Order: sequence, then C-alpha cells, then structure tokens
Amino acid sequence: MTAPRTLICGSLAYDTIMVFRDRFSRHILPDKAQMLSVSFTVGDMRREWGGCAGNIAYNLKALGGDPVVMATVGDDGAPYRERLASLAIAADGVRHVPGTFTAQAYIITDLDDNQITAFHPGAMQHSHQNRIGDVEGVALGIVAPDGREGMLAHAAGFREAGIPFVFDPGQGLTLFSGDELGAMIEGAAVVAVNDYEGQLLSERTGMPIEAIARRVEALVVTHGAKGSSIHVGGATVHVPPVRAEALVDPTGCGDAYRAGLLYGMGQGWDWQKTGRLASVLGSLKIGARGGQNHAADRATVAAAYERQFGAAPW
Repeated sequence: MTAPRTLICGSLAYDTIMVFRDRFSRHILPDKAQMLSVSFTVGDMRREWGGCAGNIAYNLKALGGDPVVMATVGDDGAPYRERLASLAIAADGVRHVPGTFTAQAYIITDLDDNQITAFHPGAMQHSHQNRIGDVEGVALGIVAPDGREGMLAHAAGFREAGIPFVFDPGQGLTLFSGDELGAMIEGAAVVAVNDYEGQLLSERTGMPIEAIARRVEALVVTHGAKGSSIHVGGATVHVPPVRAEALVDPTGCGDAYRAGLLYGMGQGWDWQKTGRLASVLGSLKIGARGGQNHAADRATVAAAYERQFGAAPW
C-alpha cells in the first residue's frame, strides 16, 4: 500500500546536552538559594537534532512513510533544513521567521541524572503562521507539541479540511484550558498521551478516560516499561512492552512511538499490529542518545518486530 502524505505539525529544535561530572548538590547551598550564583564546568557536550516534528518525521521516513514537516525555524535554521533534505524528508511546511532563533534547549545533567534545563521557544512561538492548507496532497496528520496558538490553529485546520489527525498534547498540555483541549479532542481521530498526561487531560477537561475514548477513533495511553493501552470501540487493546537491547536515553521515545502509530494508520492496520510497531520503535530509540541517532530502517524494525512477536510486520 502506498504511504499517504502525512503532515507532521510540531517543533524543530536544537538540543545542547552537557554532562557535569559531579553532583549539583555539592555546589548549591540550600540556605543561599535566594542569592544563587553558580557555574558548572562541563566535560562533555553534544548537540542533537530535536523537536517533536523532527523526531517523528525521522522515524516515519525510516519506515517508508511520506512525512512532510510543518514547523518554524529562526535565522539559524539552515542546518536543520539541510538535515531534512539529506533524509529526503519534505519541508514544504517549514517557515523561516526572521529575527528569531530556532527553538533550543540547553540541558546540564549531573552524575545522579539530575537535570537543569533552559528552553528558548524562539521561532516556535510563531507556528500559527503556518496553515494546514499551505501543503498539498495531505491525507493524514499529527498535531504534536508546538507553539500554543499554532497547535490550536493546526487542529482546527485539520478538522476543517476533513483530514484525520493524531492529537498529541505532550508537554504543551498545560498551555490550554479544558474547553480548548475538548475542542482539539473533538476534531481528532486519535489522541495519544502518556499515563500522566492522560490523568492531567482528564482533570483539565472534566472527562474520564472512557469518555475521551468515546469521542475519538482511538485513545492511546503509553505506560513506559509497562507497555501501552489503546482504547478503541469500547474495548482496550493491551500492547506489551518490547525489551530494549540497551537503556541509554529515553529522549524521543514518545515521538518514535507516534511515528509507528502514524505508519500503521496510514497502512490501514488494526490497532494491535499498529501498537506493536509503535512499541518496537520506542525500544529501538531508547538504545541510542538523542532523538534521531538510532537505526529505524525497515529491515532493522522488521527483525526486532519478528523477535518480539514471531512474525515480521511486512
């Protein structure tokens, strides 16, 4: 089956990750927090390609999908455009916002895996300038974490165009009121959250999980090492976790999982098979640092799927 053109609405970002070969607790005085002035010398530093749209598109393309990225970048966005081109990922919806930086996170991790993060949204705050109708031939989509106004606009754009989409509020969930979340849920084909986000979504909207599931084709809830649950048609499909060969870095695992959902939806698979593919992708991702450094080609994915479930997915 030909892969449908899939519009990935979300962020593109640069992640600068540094490792402090000590413990923050040895250098921060609790009784002096009101006058904190501290500097950490980091021995290890790397820069990763990040952002939900970039991560999802990376995985979907590796599977043989046809992703199109819709995102905003700043004056420093040329390297990311070149990155997408090198992967043959369409960037029809990538907009340059002059006078801004591309979204970026600066993360310092200590030996206890504590983290201090500074995040600058930059061009991401202008994501509402992109419109769903700007990209032709789209048959499927996802609204992933992005600028607040952009997420609202893109969910409405998909709904008005009659294009089925996955609503993935992620870390942007707290930006919206219950009514706004309800409106985005109402227009979505699928809602995808982790278990904590699911509880928060339920509280914000005043709807129990079962009620949210009745409003969409499927409600997907991931449970980390415990696998995931897909609520569909009044029943629940339980997707087992896939054992990872190495536990290196969870960054981007949720994005990899969502790429699996999009691929299965585009191929018309049932939810059990779709969820299993998504779970396999998450397990492959956790074995590598960063969101786009793991092997997710069709042969690698098929082998991992067959080892876990006894037969290849294609």
